[in-house]
Amino acid sequence: MKGFLGLALLLVVALVACHKEEQAVVGVAQHAVSAEHRAEAAAQASATVRDQQRAALANIPLPTKSLYVDVHEPGAWANPFLSVDADRLNLRVTMADANPSSLGQGTMLRPEAARRQEIQLRPADLAEALIALPPGAWRYGRVIAVAESPLANSKDRPKVRRNVEAAIQQLNDLGIVVEEWPTR
Repeated sequence: MKGFLGLALLLVVALVACHKEEQAVVGVAQHAVSAEHRAEAAAQASATVRDQQRAALANIPLPTKSLYVDVHEPGAWANPFLSVDADRLNLRVTMADANPSSLGQGTMLRPEAARRQEIQLRPADLAEALIALPPGAWRYGRVIAVAESPLANSKDRPKVRRNVEAAIQQLNDLGIVVEEWPTR
């Protein structure tokens, strides 16, 4: 009788243990499914944000290469110019002249340097900064020059290069043509 009770008790313990294991597996499966749904929702939200950013930049016409093919100096570049450092981005923007007259253009009365601005950005803020630029800052169309910062330390070059590649990927995702400049 003791053997029979011991065997029955062992059978009950085994059934309870199997049931608890089955519940744990079901719980893990439900958690995985909910995590997958959250990831899909986050991906859709990210795609929606990127689509909104692309739509905002659609007001800027496509680039005209003939306008900038002969520009070889960073100071002569009239579109936004992105200089990439190890931990930040420097965006140089030359705003359009508000005076449509050609009288006095480029002289002391209307210098181009007065319309030039340098903005330091975190890499995550690049898209918002470019969307905020007025269409007049894009004289060549939707193209941006990107270069490694000449002031970066030589030991930081791999990190700078990774940041350049990440910035180029982000710009391409936004539909902006990238003109990469060589490091000097």
